[in-house]
Amino acid sequence: MTKFKRNLITTALPYANGPVHIGHLAGVYVPADIYVRYLRQKGEEVVFIGGSDEHGVPITIKAQKEGVTPQDIVDRYHRIIKDSFEEFGISFDIYSRTSSRTHHELSSAFFKKLYDEGKFIEKTSMQFYDEQAGQFLADRYIVGKCPHCGNERAYGDQCEACGTSLNATDLIDPVSAITGNKPELKETKHWYLPLDKYESWLKEWILEEHKEWKPNVYGQCKSWLDNGLQPRAVTRDLDWGVPVPLEEAKGKVLYVWFDAPIGYISATKVLTPEWEKYWKDPETRMIHFIGKDNIVFHCIIFPAMLKAEGSYILPDNVPANEFLNLEGDKISTSRNWAVWLHEYLRDFEGKQDVLRYVLTANAPETKDNDFTWKDFQARNNNELVAIYGNFINRALVLTQKYFGGIVPERGELTDYDREVLAEIPQIIEKVEKNLDSFHFRDALKECMNLARLGNKYLADTEPWKLIKTDEGRVKTILNICLQLAADLSTLTEPFIPFSAVKLRGFLNIEPVKWERMGDEVVSAGHQLGVPGLLFGKIEDEEIQKQVDKLLATKKENEMANAQVSAAKPNIAFDDFAKMDIRAGKIVAAEKVAKTKKLMKLTVDTGIDVRTVVSGIAEYYAPEEVVGQQVSILVNLEPKLLKGIESQGMILMAENADGSLAFVRPDKEVKAGSEIR
Repeated sequence: MTKFKRNLITTALPYANGPVHIGHLAGVYVPADIYVRYLRQKGEEVVFIGGSDEHGVPITIKAQKEGVTPQDIVDRYHRIIKDSFEEFGISFDIYSRTSSRTHHELSSAFFKKLYDEGKFIEKTSMQFYDEQAGQFLADRYIVGKCPHCGNERAYGDQCEACGTSLNATDLIDPVSAITGNKPELKETKHWYLPLDKYESWLKEWILEEHKEWKPNVYGQCKSWLDNGLQPRAVTRDLDWGVPVPLEEAKGKVLYVWFDAPIGYISATKVLTPEWEKYWKDPETRMIHFIGKDNIVFHCIIFPAMLKAEGSYILPDNVPANEFLNLEGDKISTSRNWAVWLHEYLRDFEGKQDVLRYVLTANAPETKDNDFTWKDFQARNNNELVAIYGNFINRALVLTQKYFGGIVPERGELTDYDREVLAEIPQIIEKVEKNLDSFHFRDALKECMNLARLGNKYLADTEPWKLIKTDEGRVKTILNICLQLAADLSTLTEPFIPFSAVKLRGFLNIEPVKWERMGDEVVSAGHQLGVPGLLFGKIEDEEIQKQVDKLLATKKENEMANAQVSAAKPNIAFDDFAKMDIRAGKIVAAEKVAKTKKLMKLTVDTGIDVRTVVSGIAEYYAPEEVVGQQVSILVNLEPKLLKGIESQGMILMAENADGSLAFVRPDKEVKAGSEIR
């Protein structure tokens, strides 16, 4: 590391269509934060870059489903993600976003430079087009029957039932997810980065010059390179993203895979006017922390982009982790099978470090690993509380009891004392070695070995027995224990920073510099702070609550996947035509007294304002439904319910679990509009 003057650390940009979960934390953000905090403790110059990835099709689909704009979606989740990271202690120097003006300008300039220098190739291809929607369809906007398993709702890029990767043209009977119409194939032009031209250089740079990369990273890169690289489109037909800065490319944006990594650069530019020294000075060491699904983008595609541009440095290392599973099953945002960070912070207030510790101790560094709530509880109670916390508590309480909380003088050392003191720098060296090589799990084990050393030393010397016969010996023992506690406050800070600050409060000391660990940094005569518990035990009830939540999610998923009810017998069109269904708006709502399900709604039907009694009170609060646009059957014969005359019926969709959802237009229409 001595050949570099500074460090640029980036983390994969979380996609702003949902919150952050423990898989993201274990794979990317916790190891990155550990490494950055370690570098800062050692006095290294470092900038830590994060931000939200806010472009792409999934965001537009989510916005369409919710009847809001893509900007509404990214604004919501950017705020949730940013606030969660801050509360969890991920110590970014900046957490930016790719919808910012700086990012759009920089991405456009990056593309334009490559375009002007002839670094792209142009290709025309046939792509599905929805005539009614007036747009080309991204893969996720096309659904049809999977040719492999027969799933009727396979997407144009993948069948989620069997997991097979697809092209949209592979689907049987494809339809537009926007209008439901059958799309037509239409010619469109795009610009491609010819990755094949960089294949020889990439083989040399990765396979020869970076053999020190983690085996999972190196192996995936080698597999891709051995199979040969193909040109990859950098533009697409979409209306959400960074517009392609060419007159002939109206209605096209930069492909999200192209603009997202430029987000690291734009974030640095927002952070400091000296951003170029971090991106263009060869004395800067750049490291990308990512999950395994991003290895190809950060090791092959982004470096090819930077090489094509010509003025940027390349990553020195990309220490990607594998995936974290949850209770033996793959984490899935679509199935809500996850532990969400913002919910954890609410359910386990003040216990950020417990999750940081468990995710590091169980990190999927070389293979997929599993998170279970029972393991979470066991590691907290049996390791943090019983080992680390126990040592600190005993050392502080004994000092308070025997010497009024004043650090005693160190007397003559025994051979055992010297043996214990000699072991401290050996453990510190092992921690450093593991951190330098991105083995965070092993580094944490060594930290805990220092706490174990302290516990063993106290157990072996038994100062509570010696106090009556050899006070001088007790002073030496506790002096050594307090030095060891001070070392632990520094050594463990990258991993559990909140607890390190708390421990320094108990010791009443300022942060101990990394290079001073092992010295006598807590002077004799120093007044300690008030001792307390560093960690608290987690009870069975708290864990069962989380297990029950997951079991409920599993049950919901099973019910959602259950067979839908059979269709009812056909009716004549004239029977259907008798129903007068209109768009209406709820203007007032209140629960019906002494009932569980009923809610009294006042609905503007466009014809009149009327009262409807609806059985939705188990699933909606009155304040949630006011202003809601609904579909209402207006010519239903009035009916008396709990003494209230109900003049119509609100149309609802019922899930397999009995929960209800409004049937409504996908965009605002005038009250009274007919639904047919």
